[in-house]
Amino acid sequence: MSTVYKFPSIARMKGSSPRKPSDETLIAAIADGDRRAMELLFLRHNLRTYRFIMRITGNASLSEDIVSEVFLDVWRGARGFKGKSDVSTWLLAIARHKAISALRRETDAQLDPETAAAIVDNADDPETRAHQTSCGALIRSCLTQLPPSLRELVDLVYYQEKTVAEVAQIVGIPPGTVKTRMLRVRGRMEQLLHGVGIRSAEAK
Repeated sequence: MSTVYKFPSIARMKGSSPRKPSDETLIAAIADGDRRAMELLFLRHNLRTYRFIMRITGNASLSEDIVSEVFLDVWRGARGFKGKSDVSTWLLAIARHKAISALRRETDAQLDPETAAAIVDNADDPETRAHQTSCGALIRSCLTQLPPSLRELVDLVYYQEKTVAEVAQIVGIPPGTVKTRMLRVRGRMEQLLHGVGIRSAEAK
């Protein structure tokens, strides 16, 4: 009978993450069945993973469910981690796959990855309302106008702080393509920001 691991809810796990031991050490311990190591890894990465999934699905409840699925995969498959990438990169690749698969299951129409990534959370939260007239809000609004394939790269590079090589691994495209698309992002964002009255220097 397989072990079922119950993870705390996102709302109860927003505290500061532990800094030690390393992610790789935790994965090795998880592979040996260490539940405490699993809890530490979850505490360290759950919120970032949740935010990444949320930007794809636009559904808070679904995103929380997917986070649990991602870490259950880690619990069950830690022995399969070969260390060819950072643990966080591995987690985001799993999360991306599961988010897109979940969207496909929840709609009658067949969604491709770019269509799934295009779905944006339009619900106004307190932070959005408080900053809706700010420069930052205008920048975020412009980002939603980018093509899905470019917006996904912005998320990974600027929000998840991934390198070109890591982005290429997560998305499944060559590093050169990542660089080319990021150049397109900069050009397109300059046009969009100019359209709302923001010069490049103000956006920095």
